[in-house]
Amino acid sequence: MKRYKSSLPLHPYILLFIAILSVSVSSIMIKSSDTPTAVAGMYRLYLSAIIMLPFVPWKTLRSSKMYSKDWKTVFLAGLLLGLHFLFWMESLVYTSVASSMVILALQPLFVMIGSYFMFKERASVLTVLCLVAALFGSIIIAWGDIGVSREALIGDGLSLVGTILVAAYMLVGQKVSQKINSILYSVVVFFIGGSVLLVYSLLNNLSLTNYTSSDWTYFLLLAIIPTIFGQYIFNLLLKFIGATTVSVGIIGEPVLAIILAYLFLGEMISAFQFVGGLITLLGLLIYFGCKPNL
Repeated sequence: MKRYKSSLPLHPYILLFIAILSVSVSSIMIKSSDTPTAVAGMYRLYLSAIIMLPFVPWKTLRSSKMYSKDWKTVFLAGLLLGLHFLFWMESLVYTSVASSMVILALQPLFVMIGSYFMFKERASVLTVLCLVAALFGSIIIAWGDIGVSREALIGDGLSLVGTILVAAYMLVGQKVSQKINSILYSVVVFFIGGSVLLVYSLLNNLSLTNYTSSDWTYFLLLAIIPTIFGQYIFNLLLKFIGATTVSVGIIGEPVLAIILAYLFLGEMISAFQFVGGLITLLGLLIYFGCKPNL
């Protein structure tokens, strides 16, 4: 019997698609809001933890084989997640969504390198070629929108740091994914990540309460769509398909963002985006098509 059937409601790849679709709207939402990114990220993570808290199966704590070093790993994951949101969300203030997404597409490369050193996972030549094709497609997608300026370079630098941090977060999560329930893990790391952003907001004298009803709605939507239906599902899938496969799937985020912008915002699809999107999808289709059946 396939091991995912007893604990996953859908096939892992279907869940991965849902998660990627959910996170693909986050950059558009962040760009369209004037609220401080650290505050938005804080409420995004705190609200997600609060919403998920009633669903935590506390009884699993008794049967789990979590030791102090494992809880330190979970704490590290939460710290990395909070720092990722701080750097990546702030990057969107300085650079374009396209530039930030291209840099974020480097995530599977960092995860693949980390997986080799942490888990001795070796990538096949075909896997590397598919990854390169998908990355190349992402670069073409953003080519027409990438700006070269001091401000854009600052944003790109922040995005690169955020990408390295989220890659480390994925790898750390995979390390403890077999020992802890995914809902409990997510609630803990979301709370810790939100606390990182809370400390940053307090140190920078950012208002925590002076926001409009539309801002609070925005915080709630960030919590539900890209966090619970995005980040939580990623955490869930780490146990079944690993950090590398999850990260490779995330390369499809720019393609989905373009399609969503066309459907809901009326934005036209440029020739660069069309060609780059096809190349990215081709790379992803070959990669997942060549993976062994789960």
